[in-house]
Amino acid sequence: MPLWLAACIGVAIWLLPRPDAVDPRAWRLLAIFVATIVGIIAKPLPIGAVAFVGIAATLATGTLTLAEALSGFTNGPVWLVMAAFFLASGFIRTGLGERIAYILVTLFGRSTLGLGYSFAASDLVLAPMIPSNTARAGGVIFPVLQSLARTVLAGESAEARRTRAFLTLSAYNATVITSAMFVTAMVANPLIVQIAAGQDVAITWTTWAVAAAVPGAVSLLVMPPLLYVLTARRAVMRADAPDAARAALRRLGPMKRSERVMATVAVVLLGAWIAGSSTGLDPTAAALMAVAALLVTGVLGWDAVAGDREAWNTFVWFATLVMMATYLGELGLIAWFTEQVKPLVGGVGWLTGFAGLVLVYFYTHYFFASMTAHVSAMYAPFLAVALALGTPPVLAALVLGFSSNLFASLTHYGTAAAPILFSGGHVPLGTWWRIGLIVSFVNIAIWVGIGAVWWRLLGLW
Repeated sequence: MPLWLAACIGVAIWLLPRPDAVDPRAWRLLAIFVATIVGIIAKPLPIGAVAFVGIAATLATGTLTLAEALSGFTNGPVWLVMAAFFLASGFIRTGLGERIAYILVTLFGRSTLGLGYSFAASDLVLAPMIPSNTARAGGVIFPVLQSLARTVLAGESAEARRTRAFLTLSAYNATVITSAMFVTAMVANPLIVQIAAGQDVAITWTTWAVAAAVPGAVSLLVMPPLLYVLTARRAVMRADAPDAARAALRRLGPMKRSERVMATVAVVLLGAWIAGSSTGLDPTAAALMAVAALLVTGVLGWDAVAGDREAWNTFVWFATLVMMATYLGELGLIAWFTEQVKPLVGGVGWLTGFAGLVLVYFYTHYFFASMTAHVSAMYAPFLAVALALGTPPVLAALVLGFSSNLFASLTHYGTAAAPILFSGGHVPLGTWWRIGLIVSFVNIAIWVGIGAVWWRLLGLW
């Protein structure tokens, strides 16, 4: 049924009367694009397979040439995501990510609140290099949390239960916030950059990171105390959490050569990304060089790279969406859509109109189980409407981009990391949703309030 649903929606759009001002190829591509997005949401097939069918449809219908249909696979941001997945594999395979988490627990874990901050700090350190919040929260933080839950936090006392709930929500909301802070922290962020570029809005890795730095830091500082008040209340962490972390570090042993190389490559790459605008080194080129360094030094084996199913699956669907979004712009559909919207929003000031757009975009995430699906379906038209309102282009693209991460806090299915942390059984469903709604209000207040002042200083509006 989901497959038939996607196909029927695509056919229905194809058969609708085409506006005279729209290129026939653009209209056909819109039908295929929408059907592909519905397939990604409904998942009748794995997401990579849905994308592959979408490429085949553009070729079978003569909508795109072979070179056009495969152009997404030569796109720089697509390869940046691939490289970041391989870097993430290095962090996890060498054990460096786990070591970082345990070190931070030994430093900050003597109280419940301190342990919450240690999880947030771990995620922040890993976020620029790991584009999957599932890998960060599910592959690194969750095992540490479960280890503590079985030892230091074991038991069914009210104190233990509240502490486990607090730490679960702290870990999850930290990964949501850090996902919004870097282009390379969430897999759909480079897609956002690419879609924005298709509407003549340029965003670099540094531009995104600088704009997100202040509101992101404030959110990371505010969130643990807020969640502590909402969940843990009088629960107090016993002082043996750092002891448990030190025992785990002893089991890991001294830092291995592979970890030292991984750390060195990560630091150099982060420096290259930060300095990219002044050195002229493309972020994707820097990332590919970093992966090559890991291969040459033996930190990563080619079998590990070739066998990374999540990375190659992402490569296929991401390249497909980038290709379709690019040609929808080049064939004039986005420009036509913008012209149709302008008269409808002409009487609304850009500030009021954009605020309403952001709220609608944010809270429609209740209907999505994937940040990527939400971005793919709604980011481009919402950005087009924002630009038609007269919203400063870079501000519009970035705020919608930040929202594309922050809205995942709402539910226990908002992004792939959520079901993993929820599966620990430490947070009741009603509590997760109630706190998710409260957290959304706080994040919006921080990012729109404090963020607006910061963005004004940066000259974004």
